[in-house]
Formats: sequence, C-alpha cells, structure tokens
Amino acid sequence: MPASNSSFTILRAARLIDGNGGPAAEQAAILLEGNTILQIGTAETVQAPEGATVQEFDYGDATILPGLVDSHVHLIGIGDGRAGDELVTLPDEVLTVQAAQNVRRHLYSGVTTVRDCGAKNRTSFALRQAVEMGILPSPRLVLAGRPVAIIGGHLSYFGIQATGQDECRAAVRQLIKEGADFIKITATGGSTRTSHPLRPSFDVDELSAICEEAHKFGRHAAAHCASSQGMVNVLDAGIDTIIHGVHKDPDGSDTYRPDISERIAESGVFVNPTIGASVDRIRQLEDMGNLTPEEQAELDMVRTGSEVRMDQFARMRDAGVVMSAGSDSAWGNYQMGDFQTEIEAHAMAGMSNMEAIVSATRDAARSCWIADQVGTLESGKRADVLVVEGSPLNDLGNLRKVADIFLAGERVDRGNLV
Repeated sequence: MPASNSSFTILRAARLIDGNGGPAAEQAAILLEGNTILQIGTAETVQAPEGATVQEFDYGDATILPGLVDSHVHLIGIGDGRAGDELVTLPDEVLTVQAAQNVRRHLYSGVTTVRDCGAKNRTSFALRQAVEMGILPSPRLVLAGRPVAIIGGHLSYFGIQATGQDECRAAVRQLIKEGADFIKITATGGSTRTSHPLRPSFDVDELSAICEEAHKFGRHAAAHCASSQGMVNVLDAGIDTIIHGVHKDPDGSDTYRPDISERIAESGVFVNPTIGASVDRIRQLEDMGNLTPEEQAELDMVRTGSEVRMDQFARMRDAGVVMSAGSDSAWGNYQMGDFQTEIEAHAMAGMSNMEAIVSATRDAARSCWIADQVGTLESGKRADVLVVEGSPLNDLGNLRKVADIFLAGERVDRGNLV
C-alpha cells in the first residue's frame, strides 16, 4: 500500500518528448509522486498504486515535455531597450520587484528553471529568499549574484571589480558565501560603456584563479565572450560554459576560427549562443512599420549581425559544439516570458525542432550542472513538466500554447497574480 502522505498525479497526452532527443512517445502518460517523476509509459501501462488517491489530467492532442531551462537570464532587466548603465541606477528595491515580475512571466510561459547571469548587489539573493518564504512563485533559480569583472569592465557596475589572482579568488569566495550557485565572469568587454567590447578583460592567470576557486567549491563558471581571443583565454583557464561565443577580431572583423570551435568541442565546454535576442528585435522593428531612417538602419544592422551569428552557430555545431539555449532576457529589448524565441532561433540556425527543444531542456540543464535533477523526463527526477497544445515538433510556436505547468509536482496556478 502507498504511504498515506503520498500524492500521485497522472498526466496523459497524445505524445511525450523526454528531452533526450529520441522519437516522441505516442499516447503517453507520466506518473508523478509528490515532487518526483515515478513512471513514464503509455496511458494503459501507467497507473497509480492500488488504493492511492490520484489526480488525473487528460490533455488530448497535446505534448508533455520537460519544463524549459533558460540558461541565461538577467532577472533585474526590464527589456525596454535601456542600457545596463541606466538600469543599474535604479534602486535595488525596484530591481528586486522587477525580478519578481520577471520570474513569474517566465514560469507562466513554461520555464521551470532559470540561470541568472548577473544582477546588481544582492538583489537576486533577496529574490530567492522571498521565493523560499513562499511570497511569490518562481522557476528554480540558479544564481550567480554579481558578475566578476575587471575595473570598468562589462557589468562592473553590478558590484565586483577584481584585479590580480588574489582579488579574483577573494571575489569567488565572497560570492559563494552570499549564496552563488555558479560564477559569472565577463571575459571581454560588452555593452557597458566603459568596457572594450572586442578586447579581453582578465588575464589568463586571473581567469584560471576564478575557475579553480569555483571548481574547488563545486561550482561551475560561465564566461561572457564577445570576441575570439576571449574564448581562447577562458578555454586556457578551464571554463565550463562560454556565453555568446562570438568569433570576432579586435578590429571588428567576423573571422570564424575553426580551431577555437574544435577546442570547445574537445573540452566538453558548452556554448550559450544567445541568438534569439536579435530575432526578437528584428520582429519588433518589422512589426512597427513606417520606420524612421534611424530605425531602418538599426534593422539592417541587426539583420546582418544575426545572419553572421547564425552562420557561426551552424559551423560550431558542425564541429561538435553543444549549444545550451539561454535567452539573455530581459536585457536590451528582449523581455522575459518569451524564451521560445531563442528556441526558434536555434531552429532557424539549422537545428531540427527536436534538437532545439533538447538545447532548451537537457543540454541547458547540463550547462547549469543540474542535469541529474531536471532537463529530461526520467524516473527519479524532479517533476518539472510542461504541457503544450499540439506538437512542437511540427511547429515550435506550439511551445507558446501552454496547457499546464507542473513545478516540483505542483500544478502552477497561472491565474494567480497575487
């Protein structure tokens, strides 16, 4: 007989995608016990223990799949086009409230895990405390806290600027003390106005100190790299995930480096390409119509850049690089609640729909070092489940047609705005 405190839930649908990349199971069912997946099979074979109380949901022509894993967000972002240099001027209290709105948006859209790649001061840790207290619903949070940057470097305004190996090690230790699940490094410049976007920031010995210290405490390290030399440096240092992964020279030339891609693949390093933000911006501008000359120039520039990035994405994949889907929302103009655009961008760059889904589930979870718990539908894993209408294998747009979300076995009440 089942334990009296066990709660069982059975979900049935026309198909199930487990996140491992194999064919979808037809006429499928999944049994949840509390916050854990207990069994996966067909509608006939999956049954709760005899005598157990069970909730049953039959979704008809729908698809059951793992809750989505967005491996790159900025929870304090607004997504209204303002630069990070302006965002950081807002009070921490306002940014924390914004983060609370963003986690709800992402959760209600089907994302059950997010990796936050940099926030101001302790705002993301305050958010997690509120989530743990039950004040608001949220996906599972994998947090970096403040990124580690050089003086004046990309995202340095969020709170940590380190010089030399000793300061780099001290920064990692401080972040882990505060609750960081991983360490985010800005290994090149970026959109921060005082940074140099195409130049490396830290020296290799500093990067090595950061990675070694993170690994010593069982944490992974992910590095923002907007240039080729930045990728070379972090590979030398022992990085786990490369963010953006842009092949670009200091003079701005888009020179693809097959030797770098080969090193990434051989090292088992993940790349979070963040190619959906450009697609999102292109769609925004195209939908506006009657563009000003400045807006048309922006559209032309973003289109050209997106084509280059997608070509590099395809060539890196051909070299064996594993891509981890991560939206980079809510940065720039890319608002949270639409991770699906990043997934669609992976398909636009050459992935099959199934491969794009795997990049946003299993491989994103692997990049976040939590694949033993989430990312695939398997017995014993956490019961984070997304149900969508129709089949995303036929149309990835169906990922937006959310029928239900289960977070740790609990059905998410998407009508609850309190």
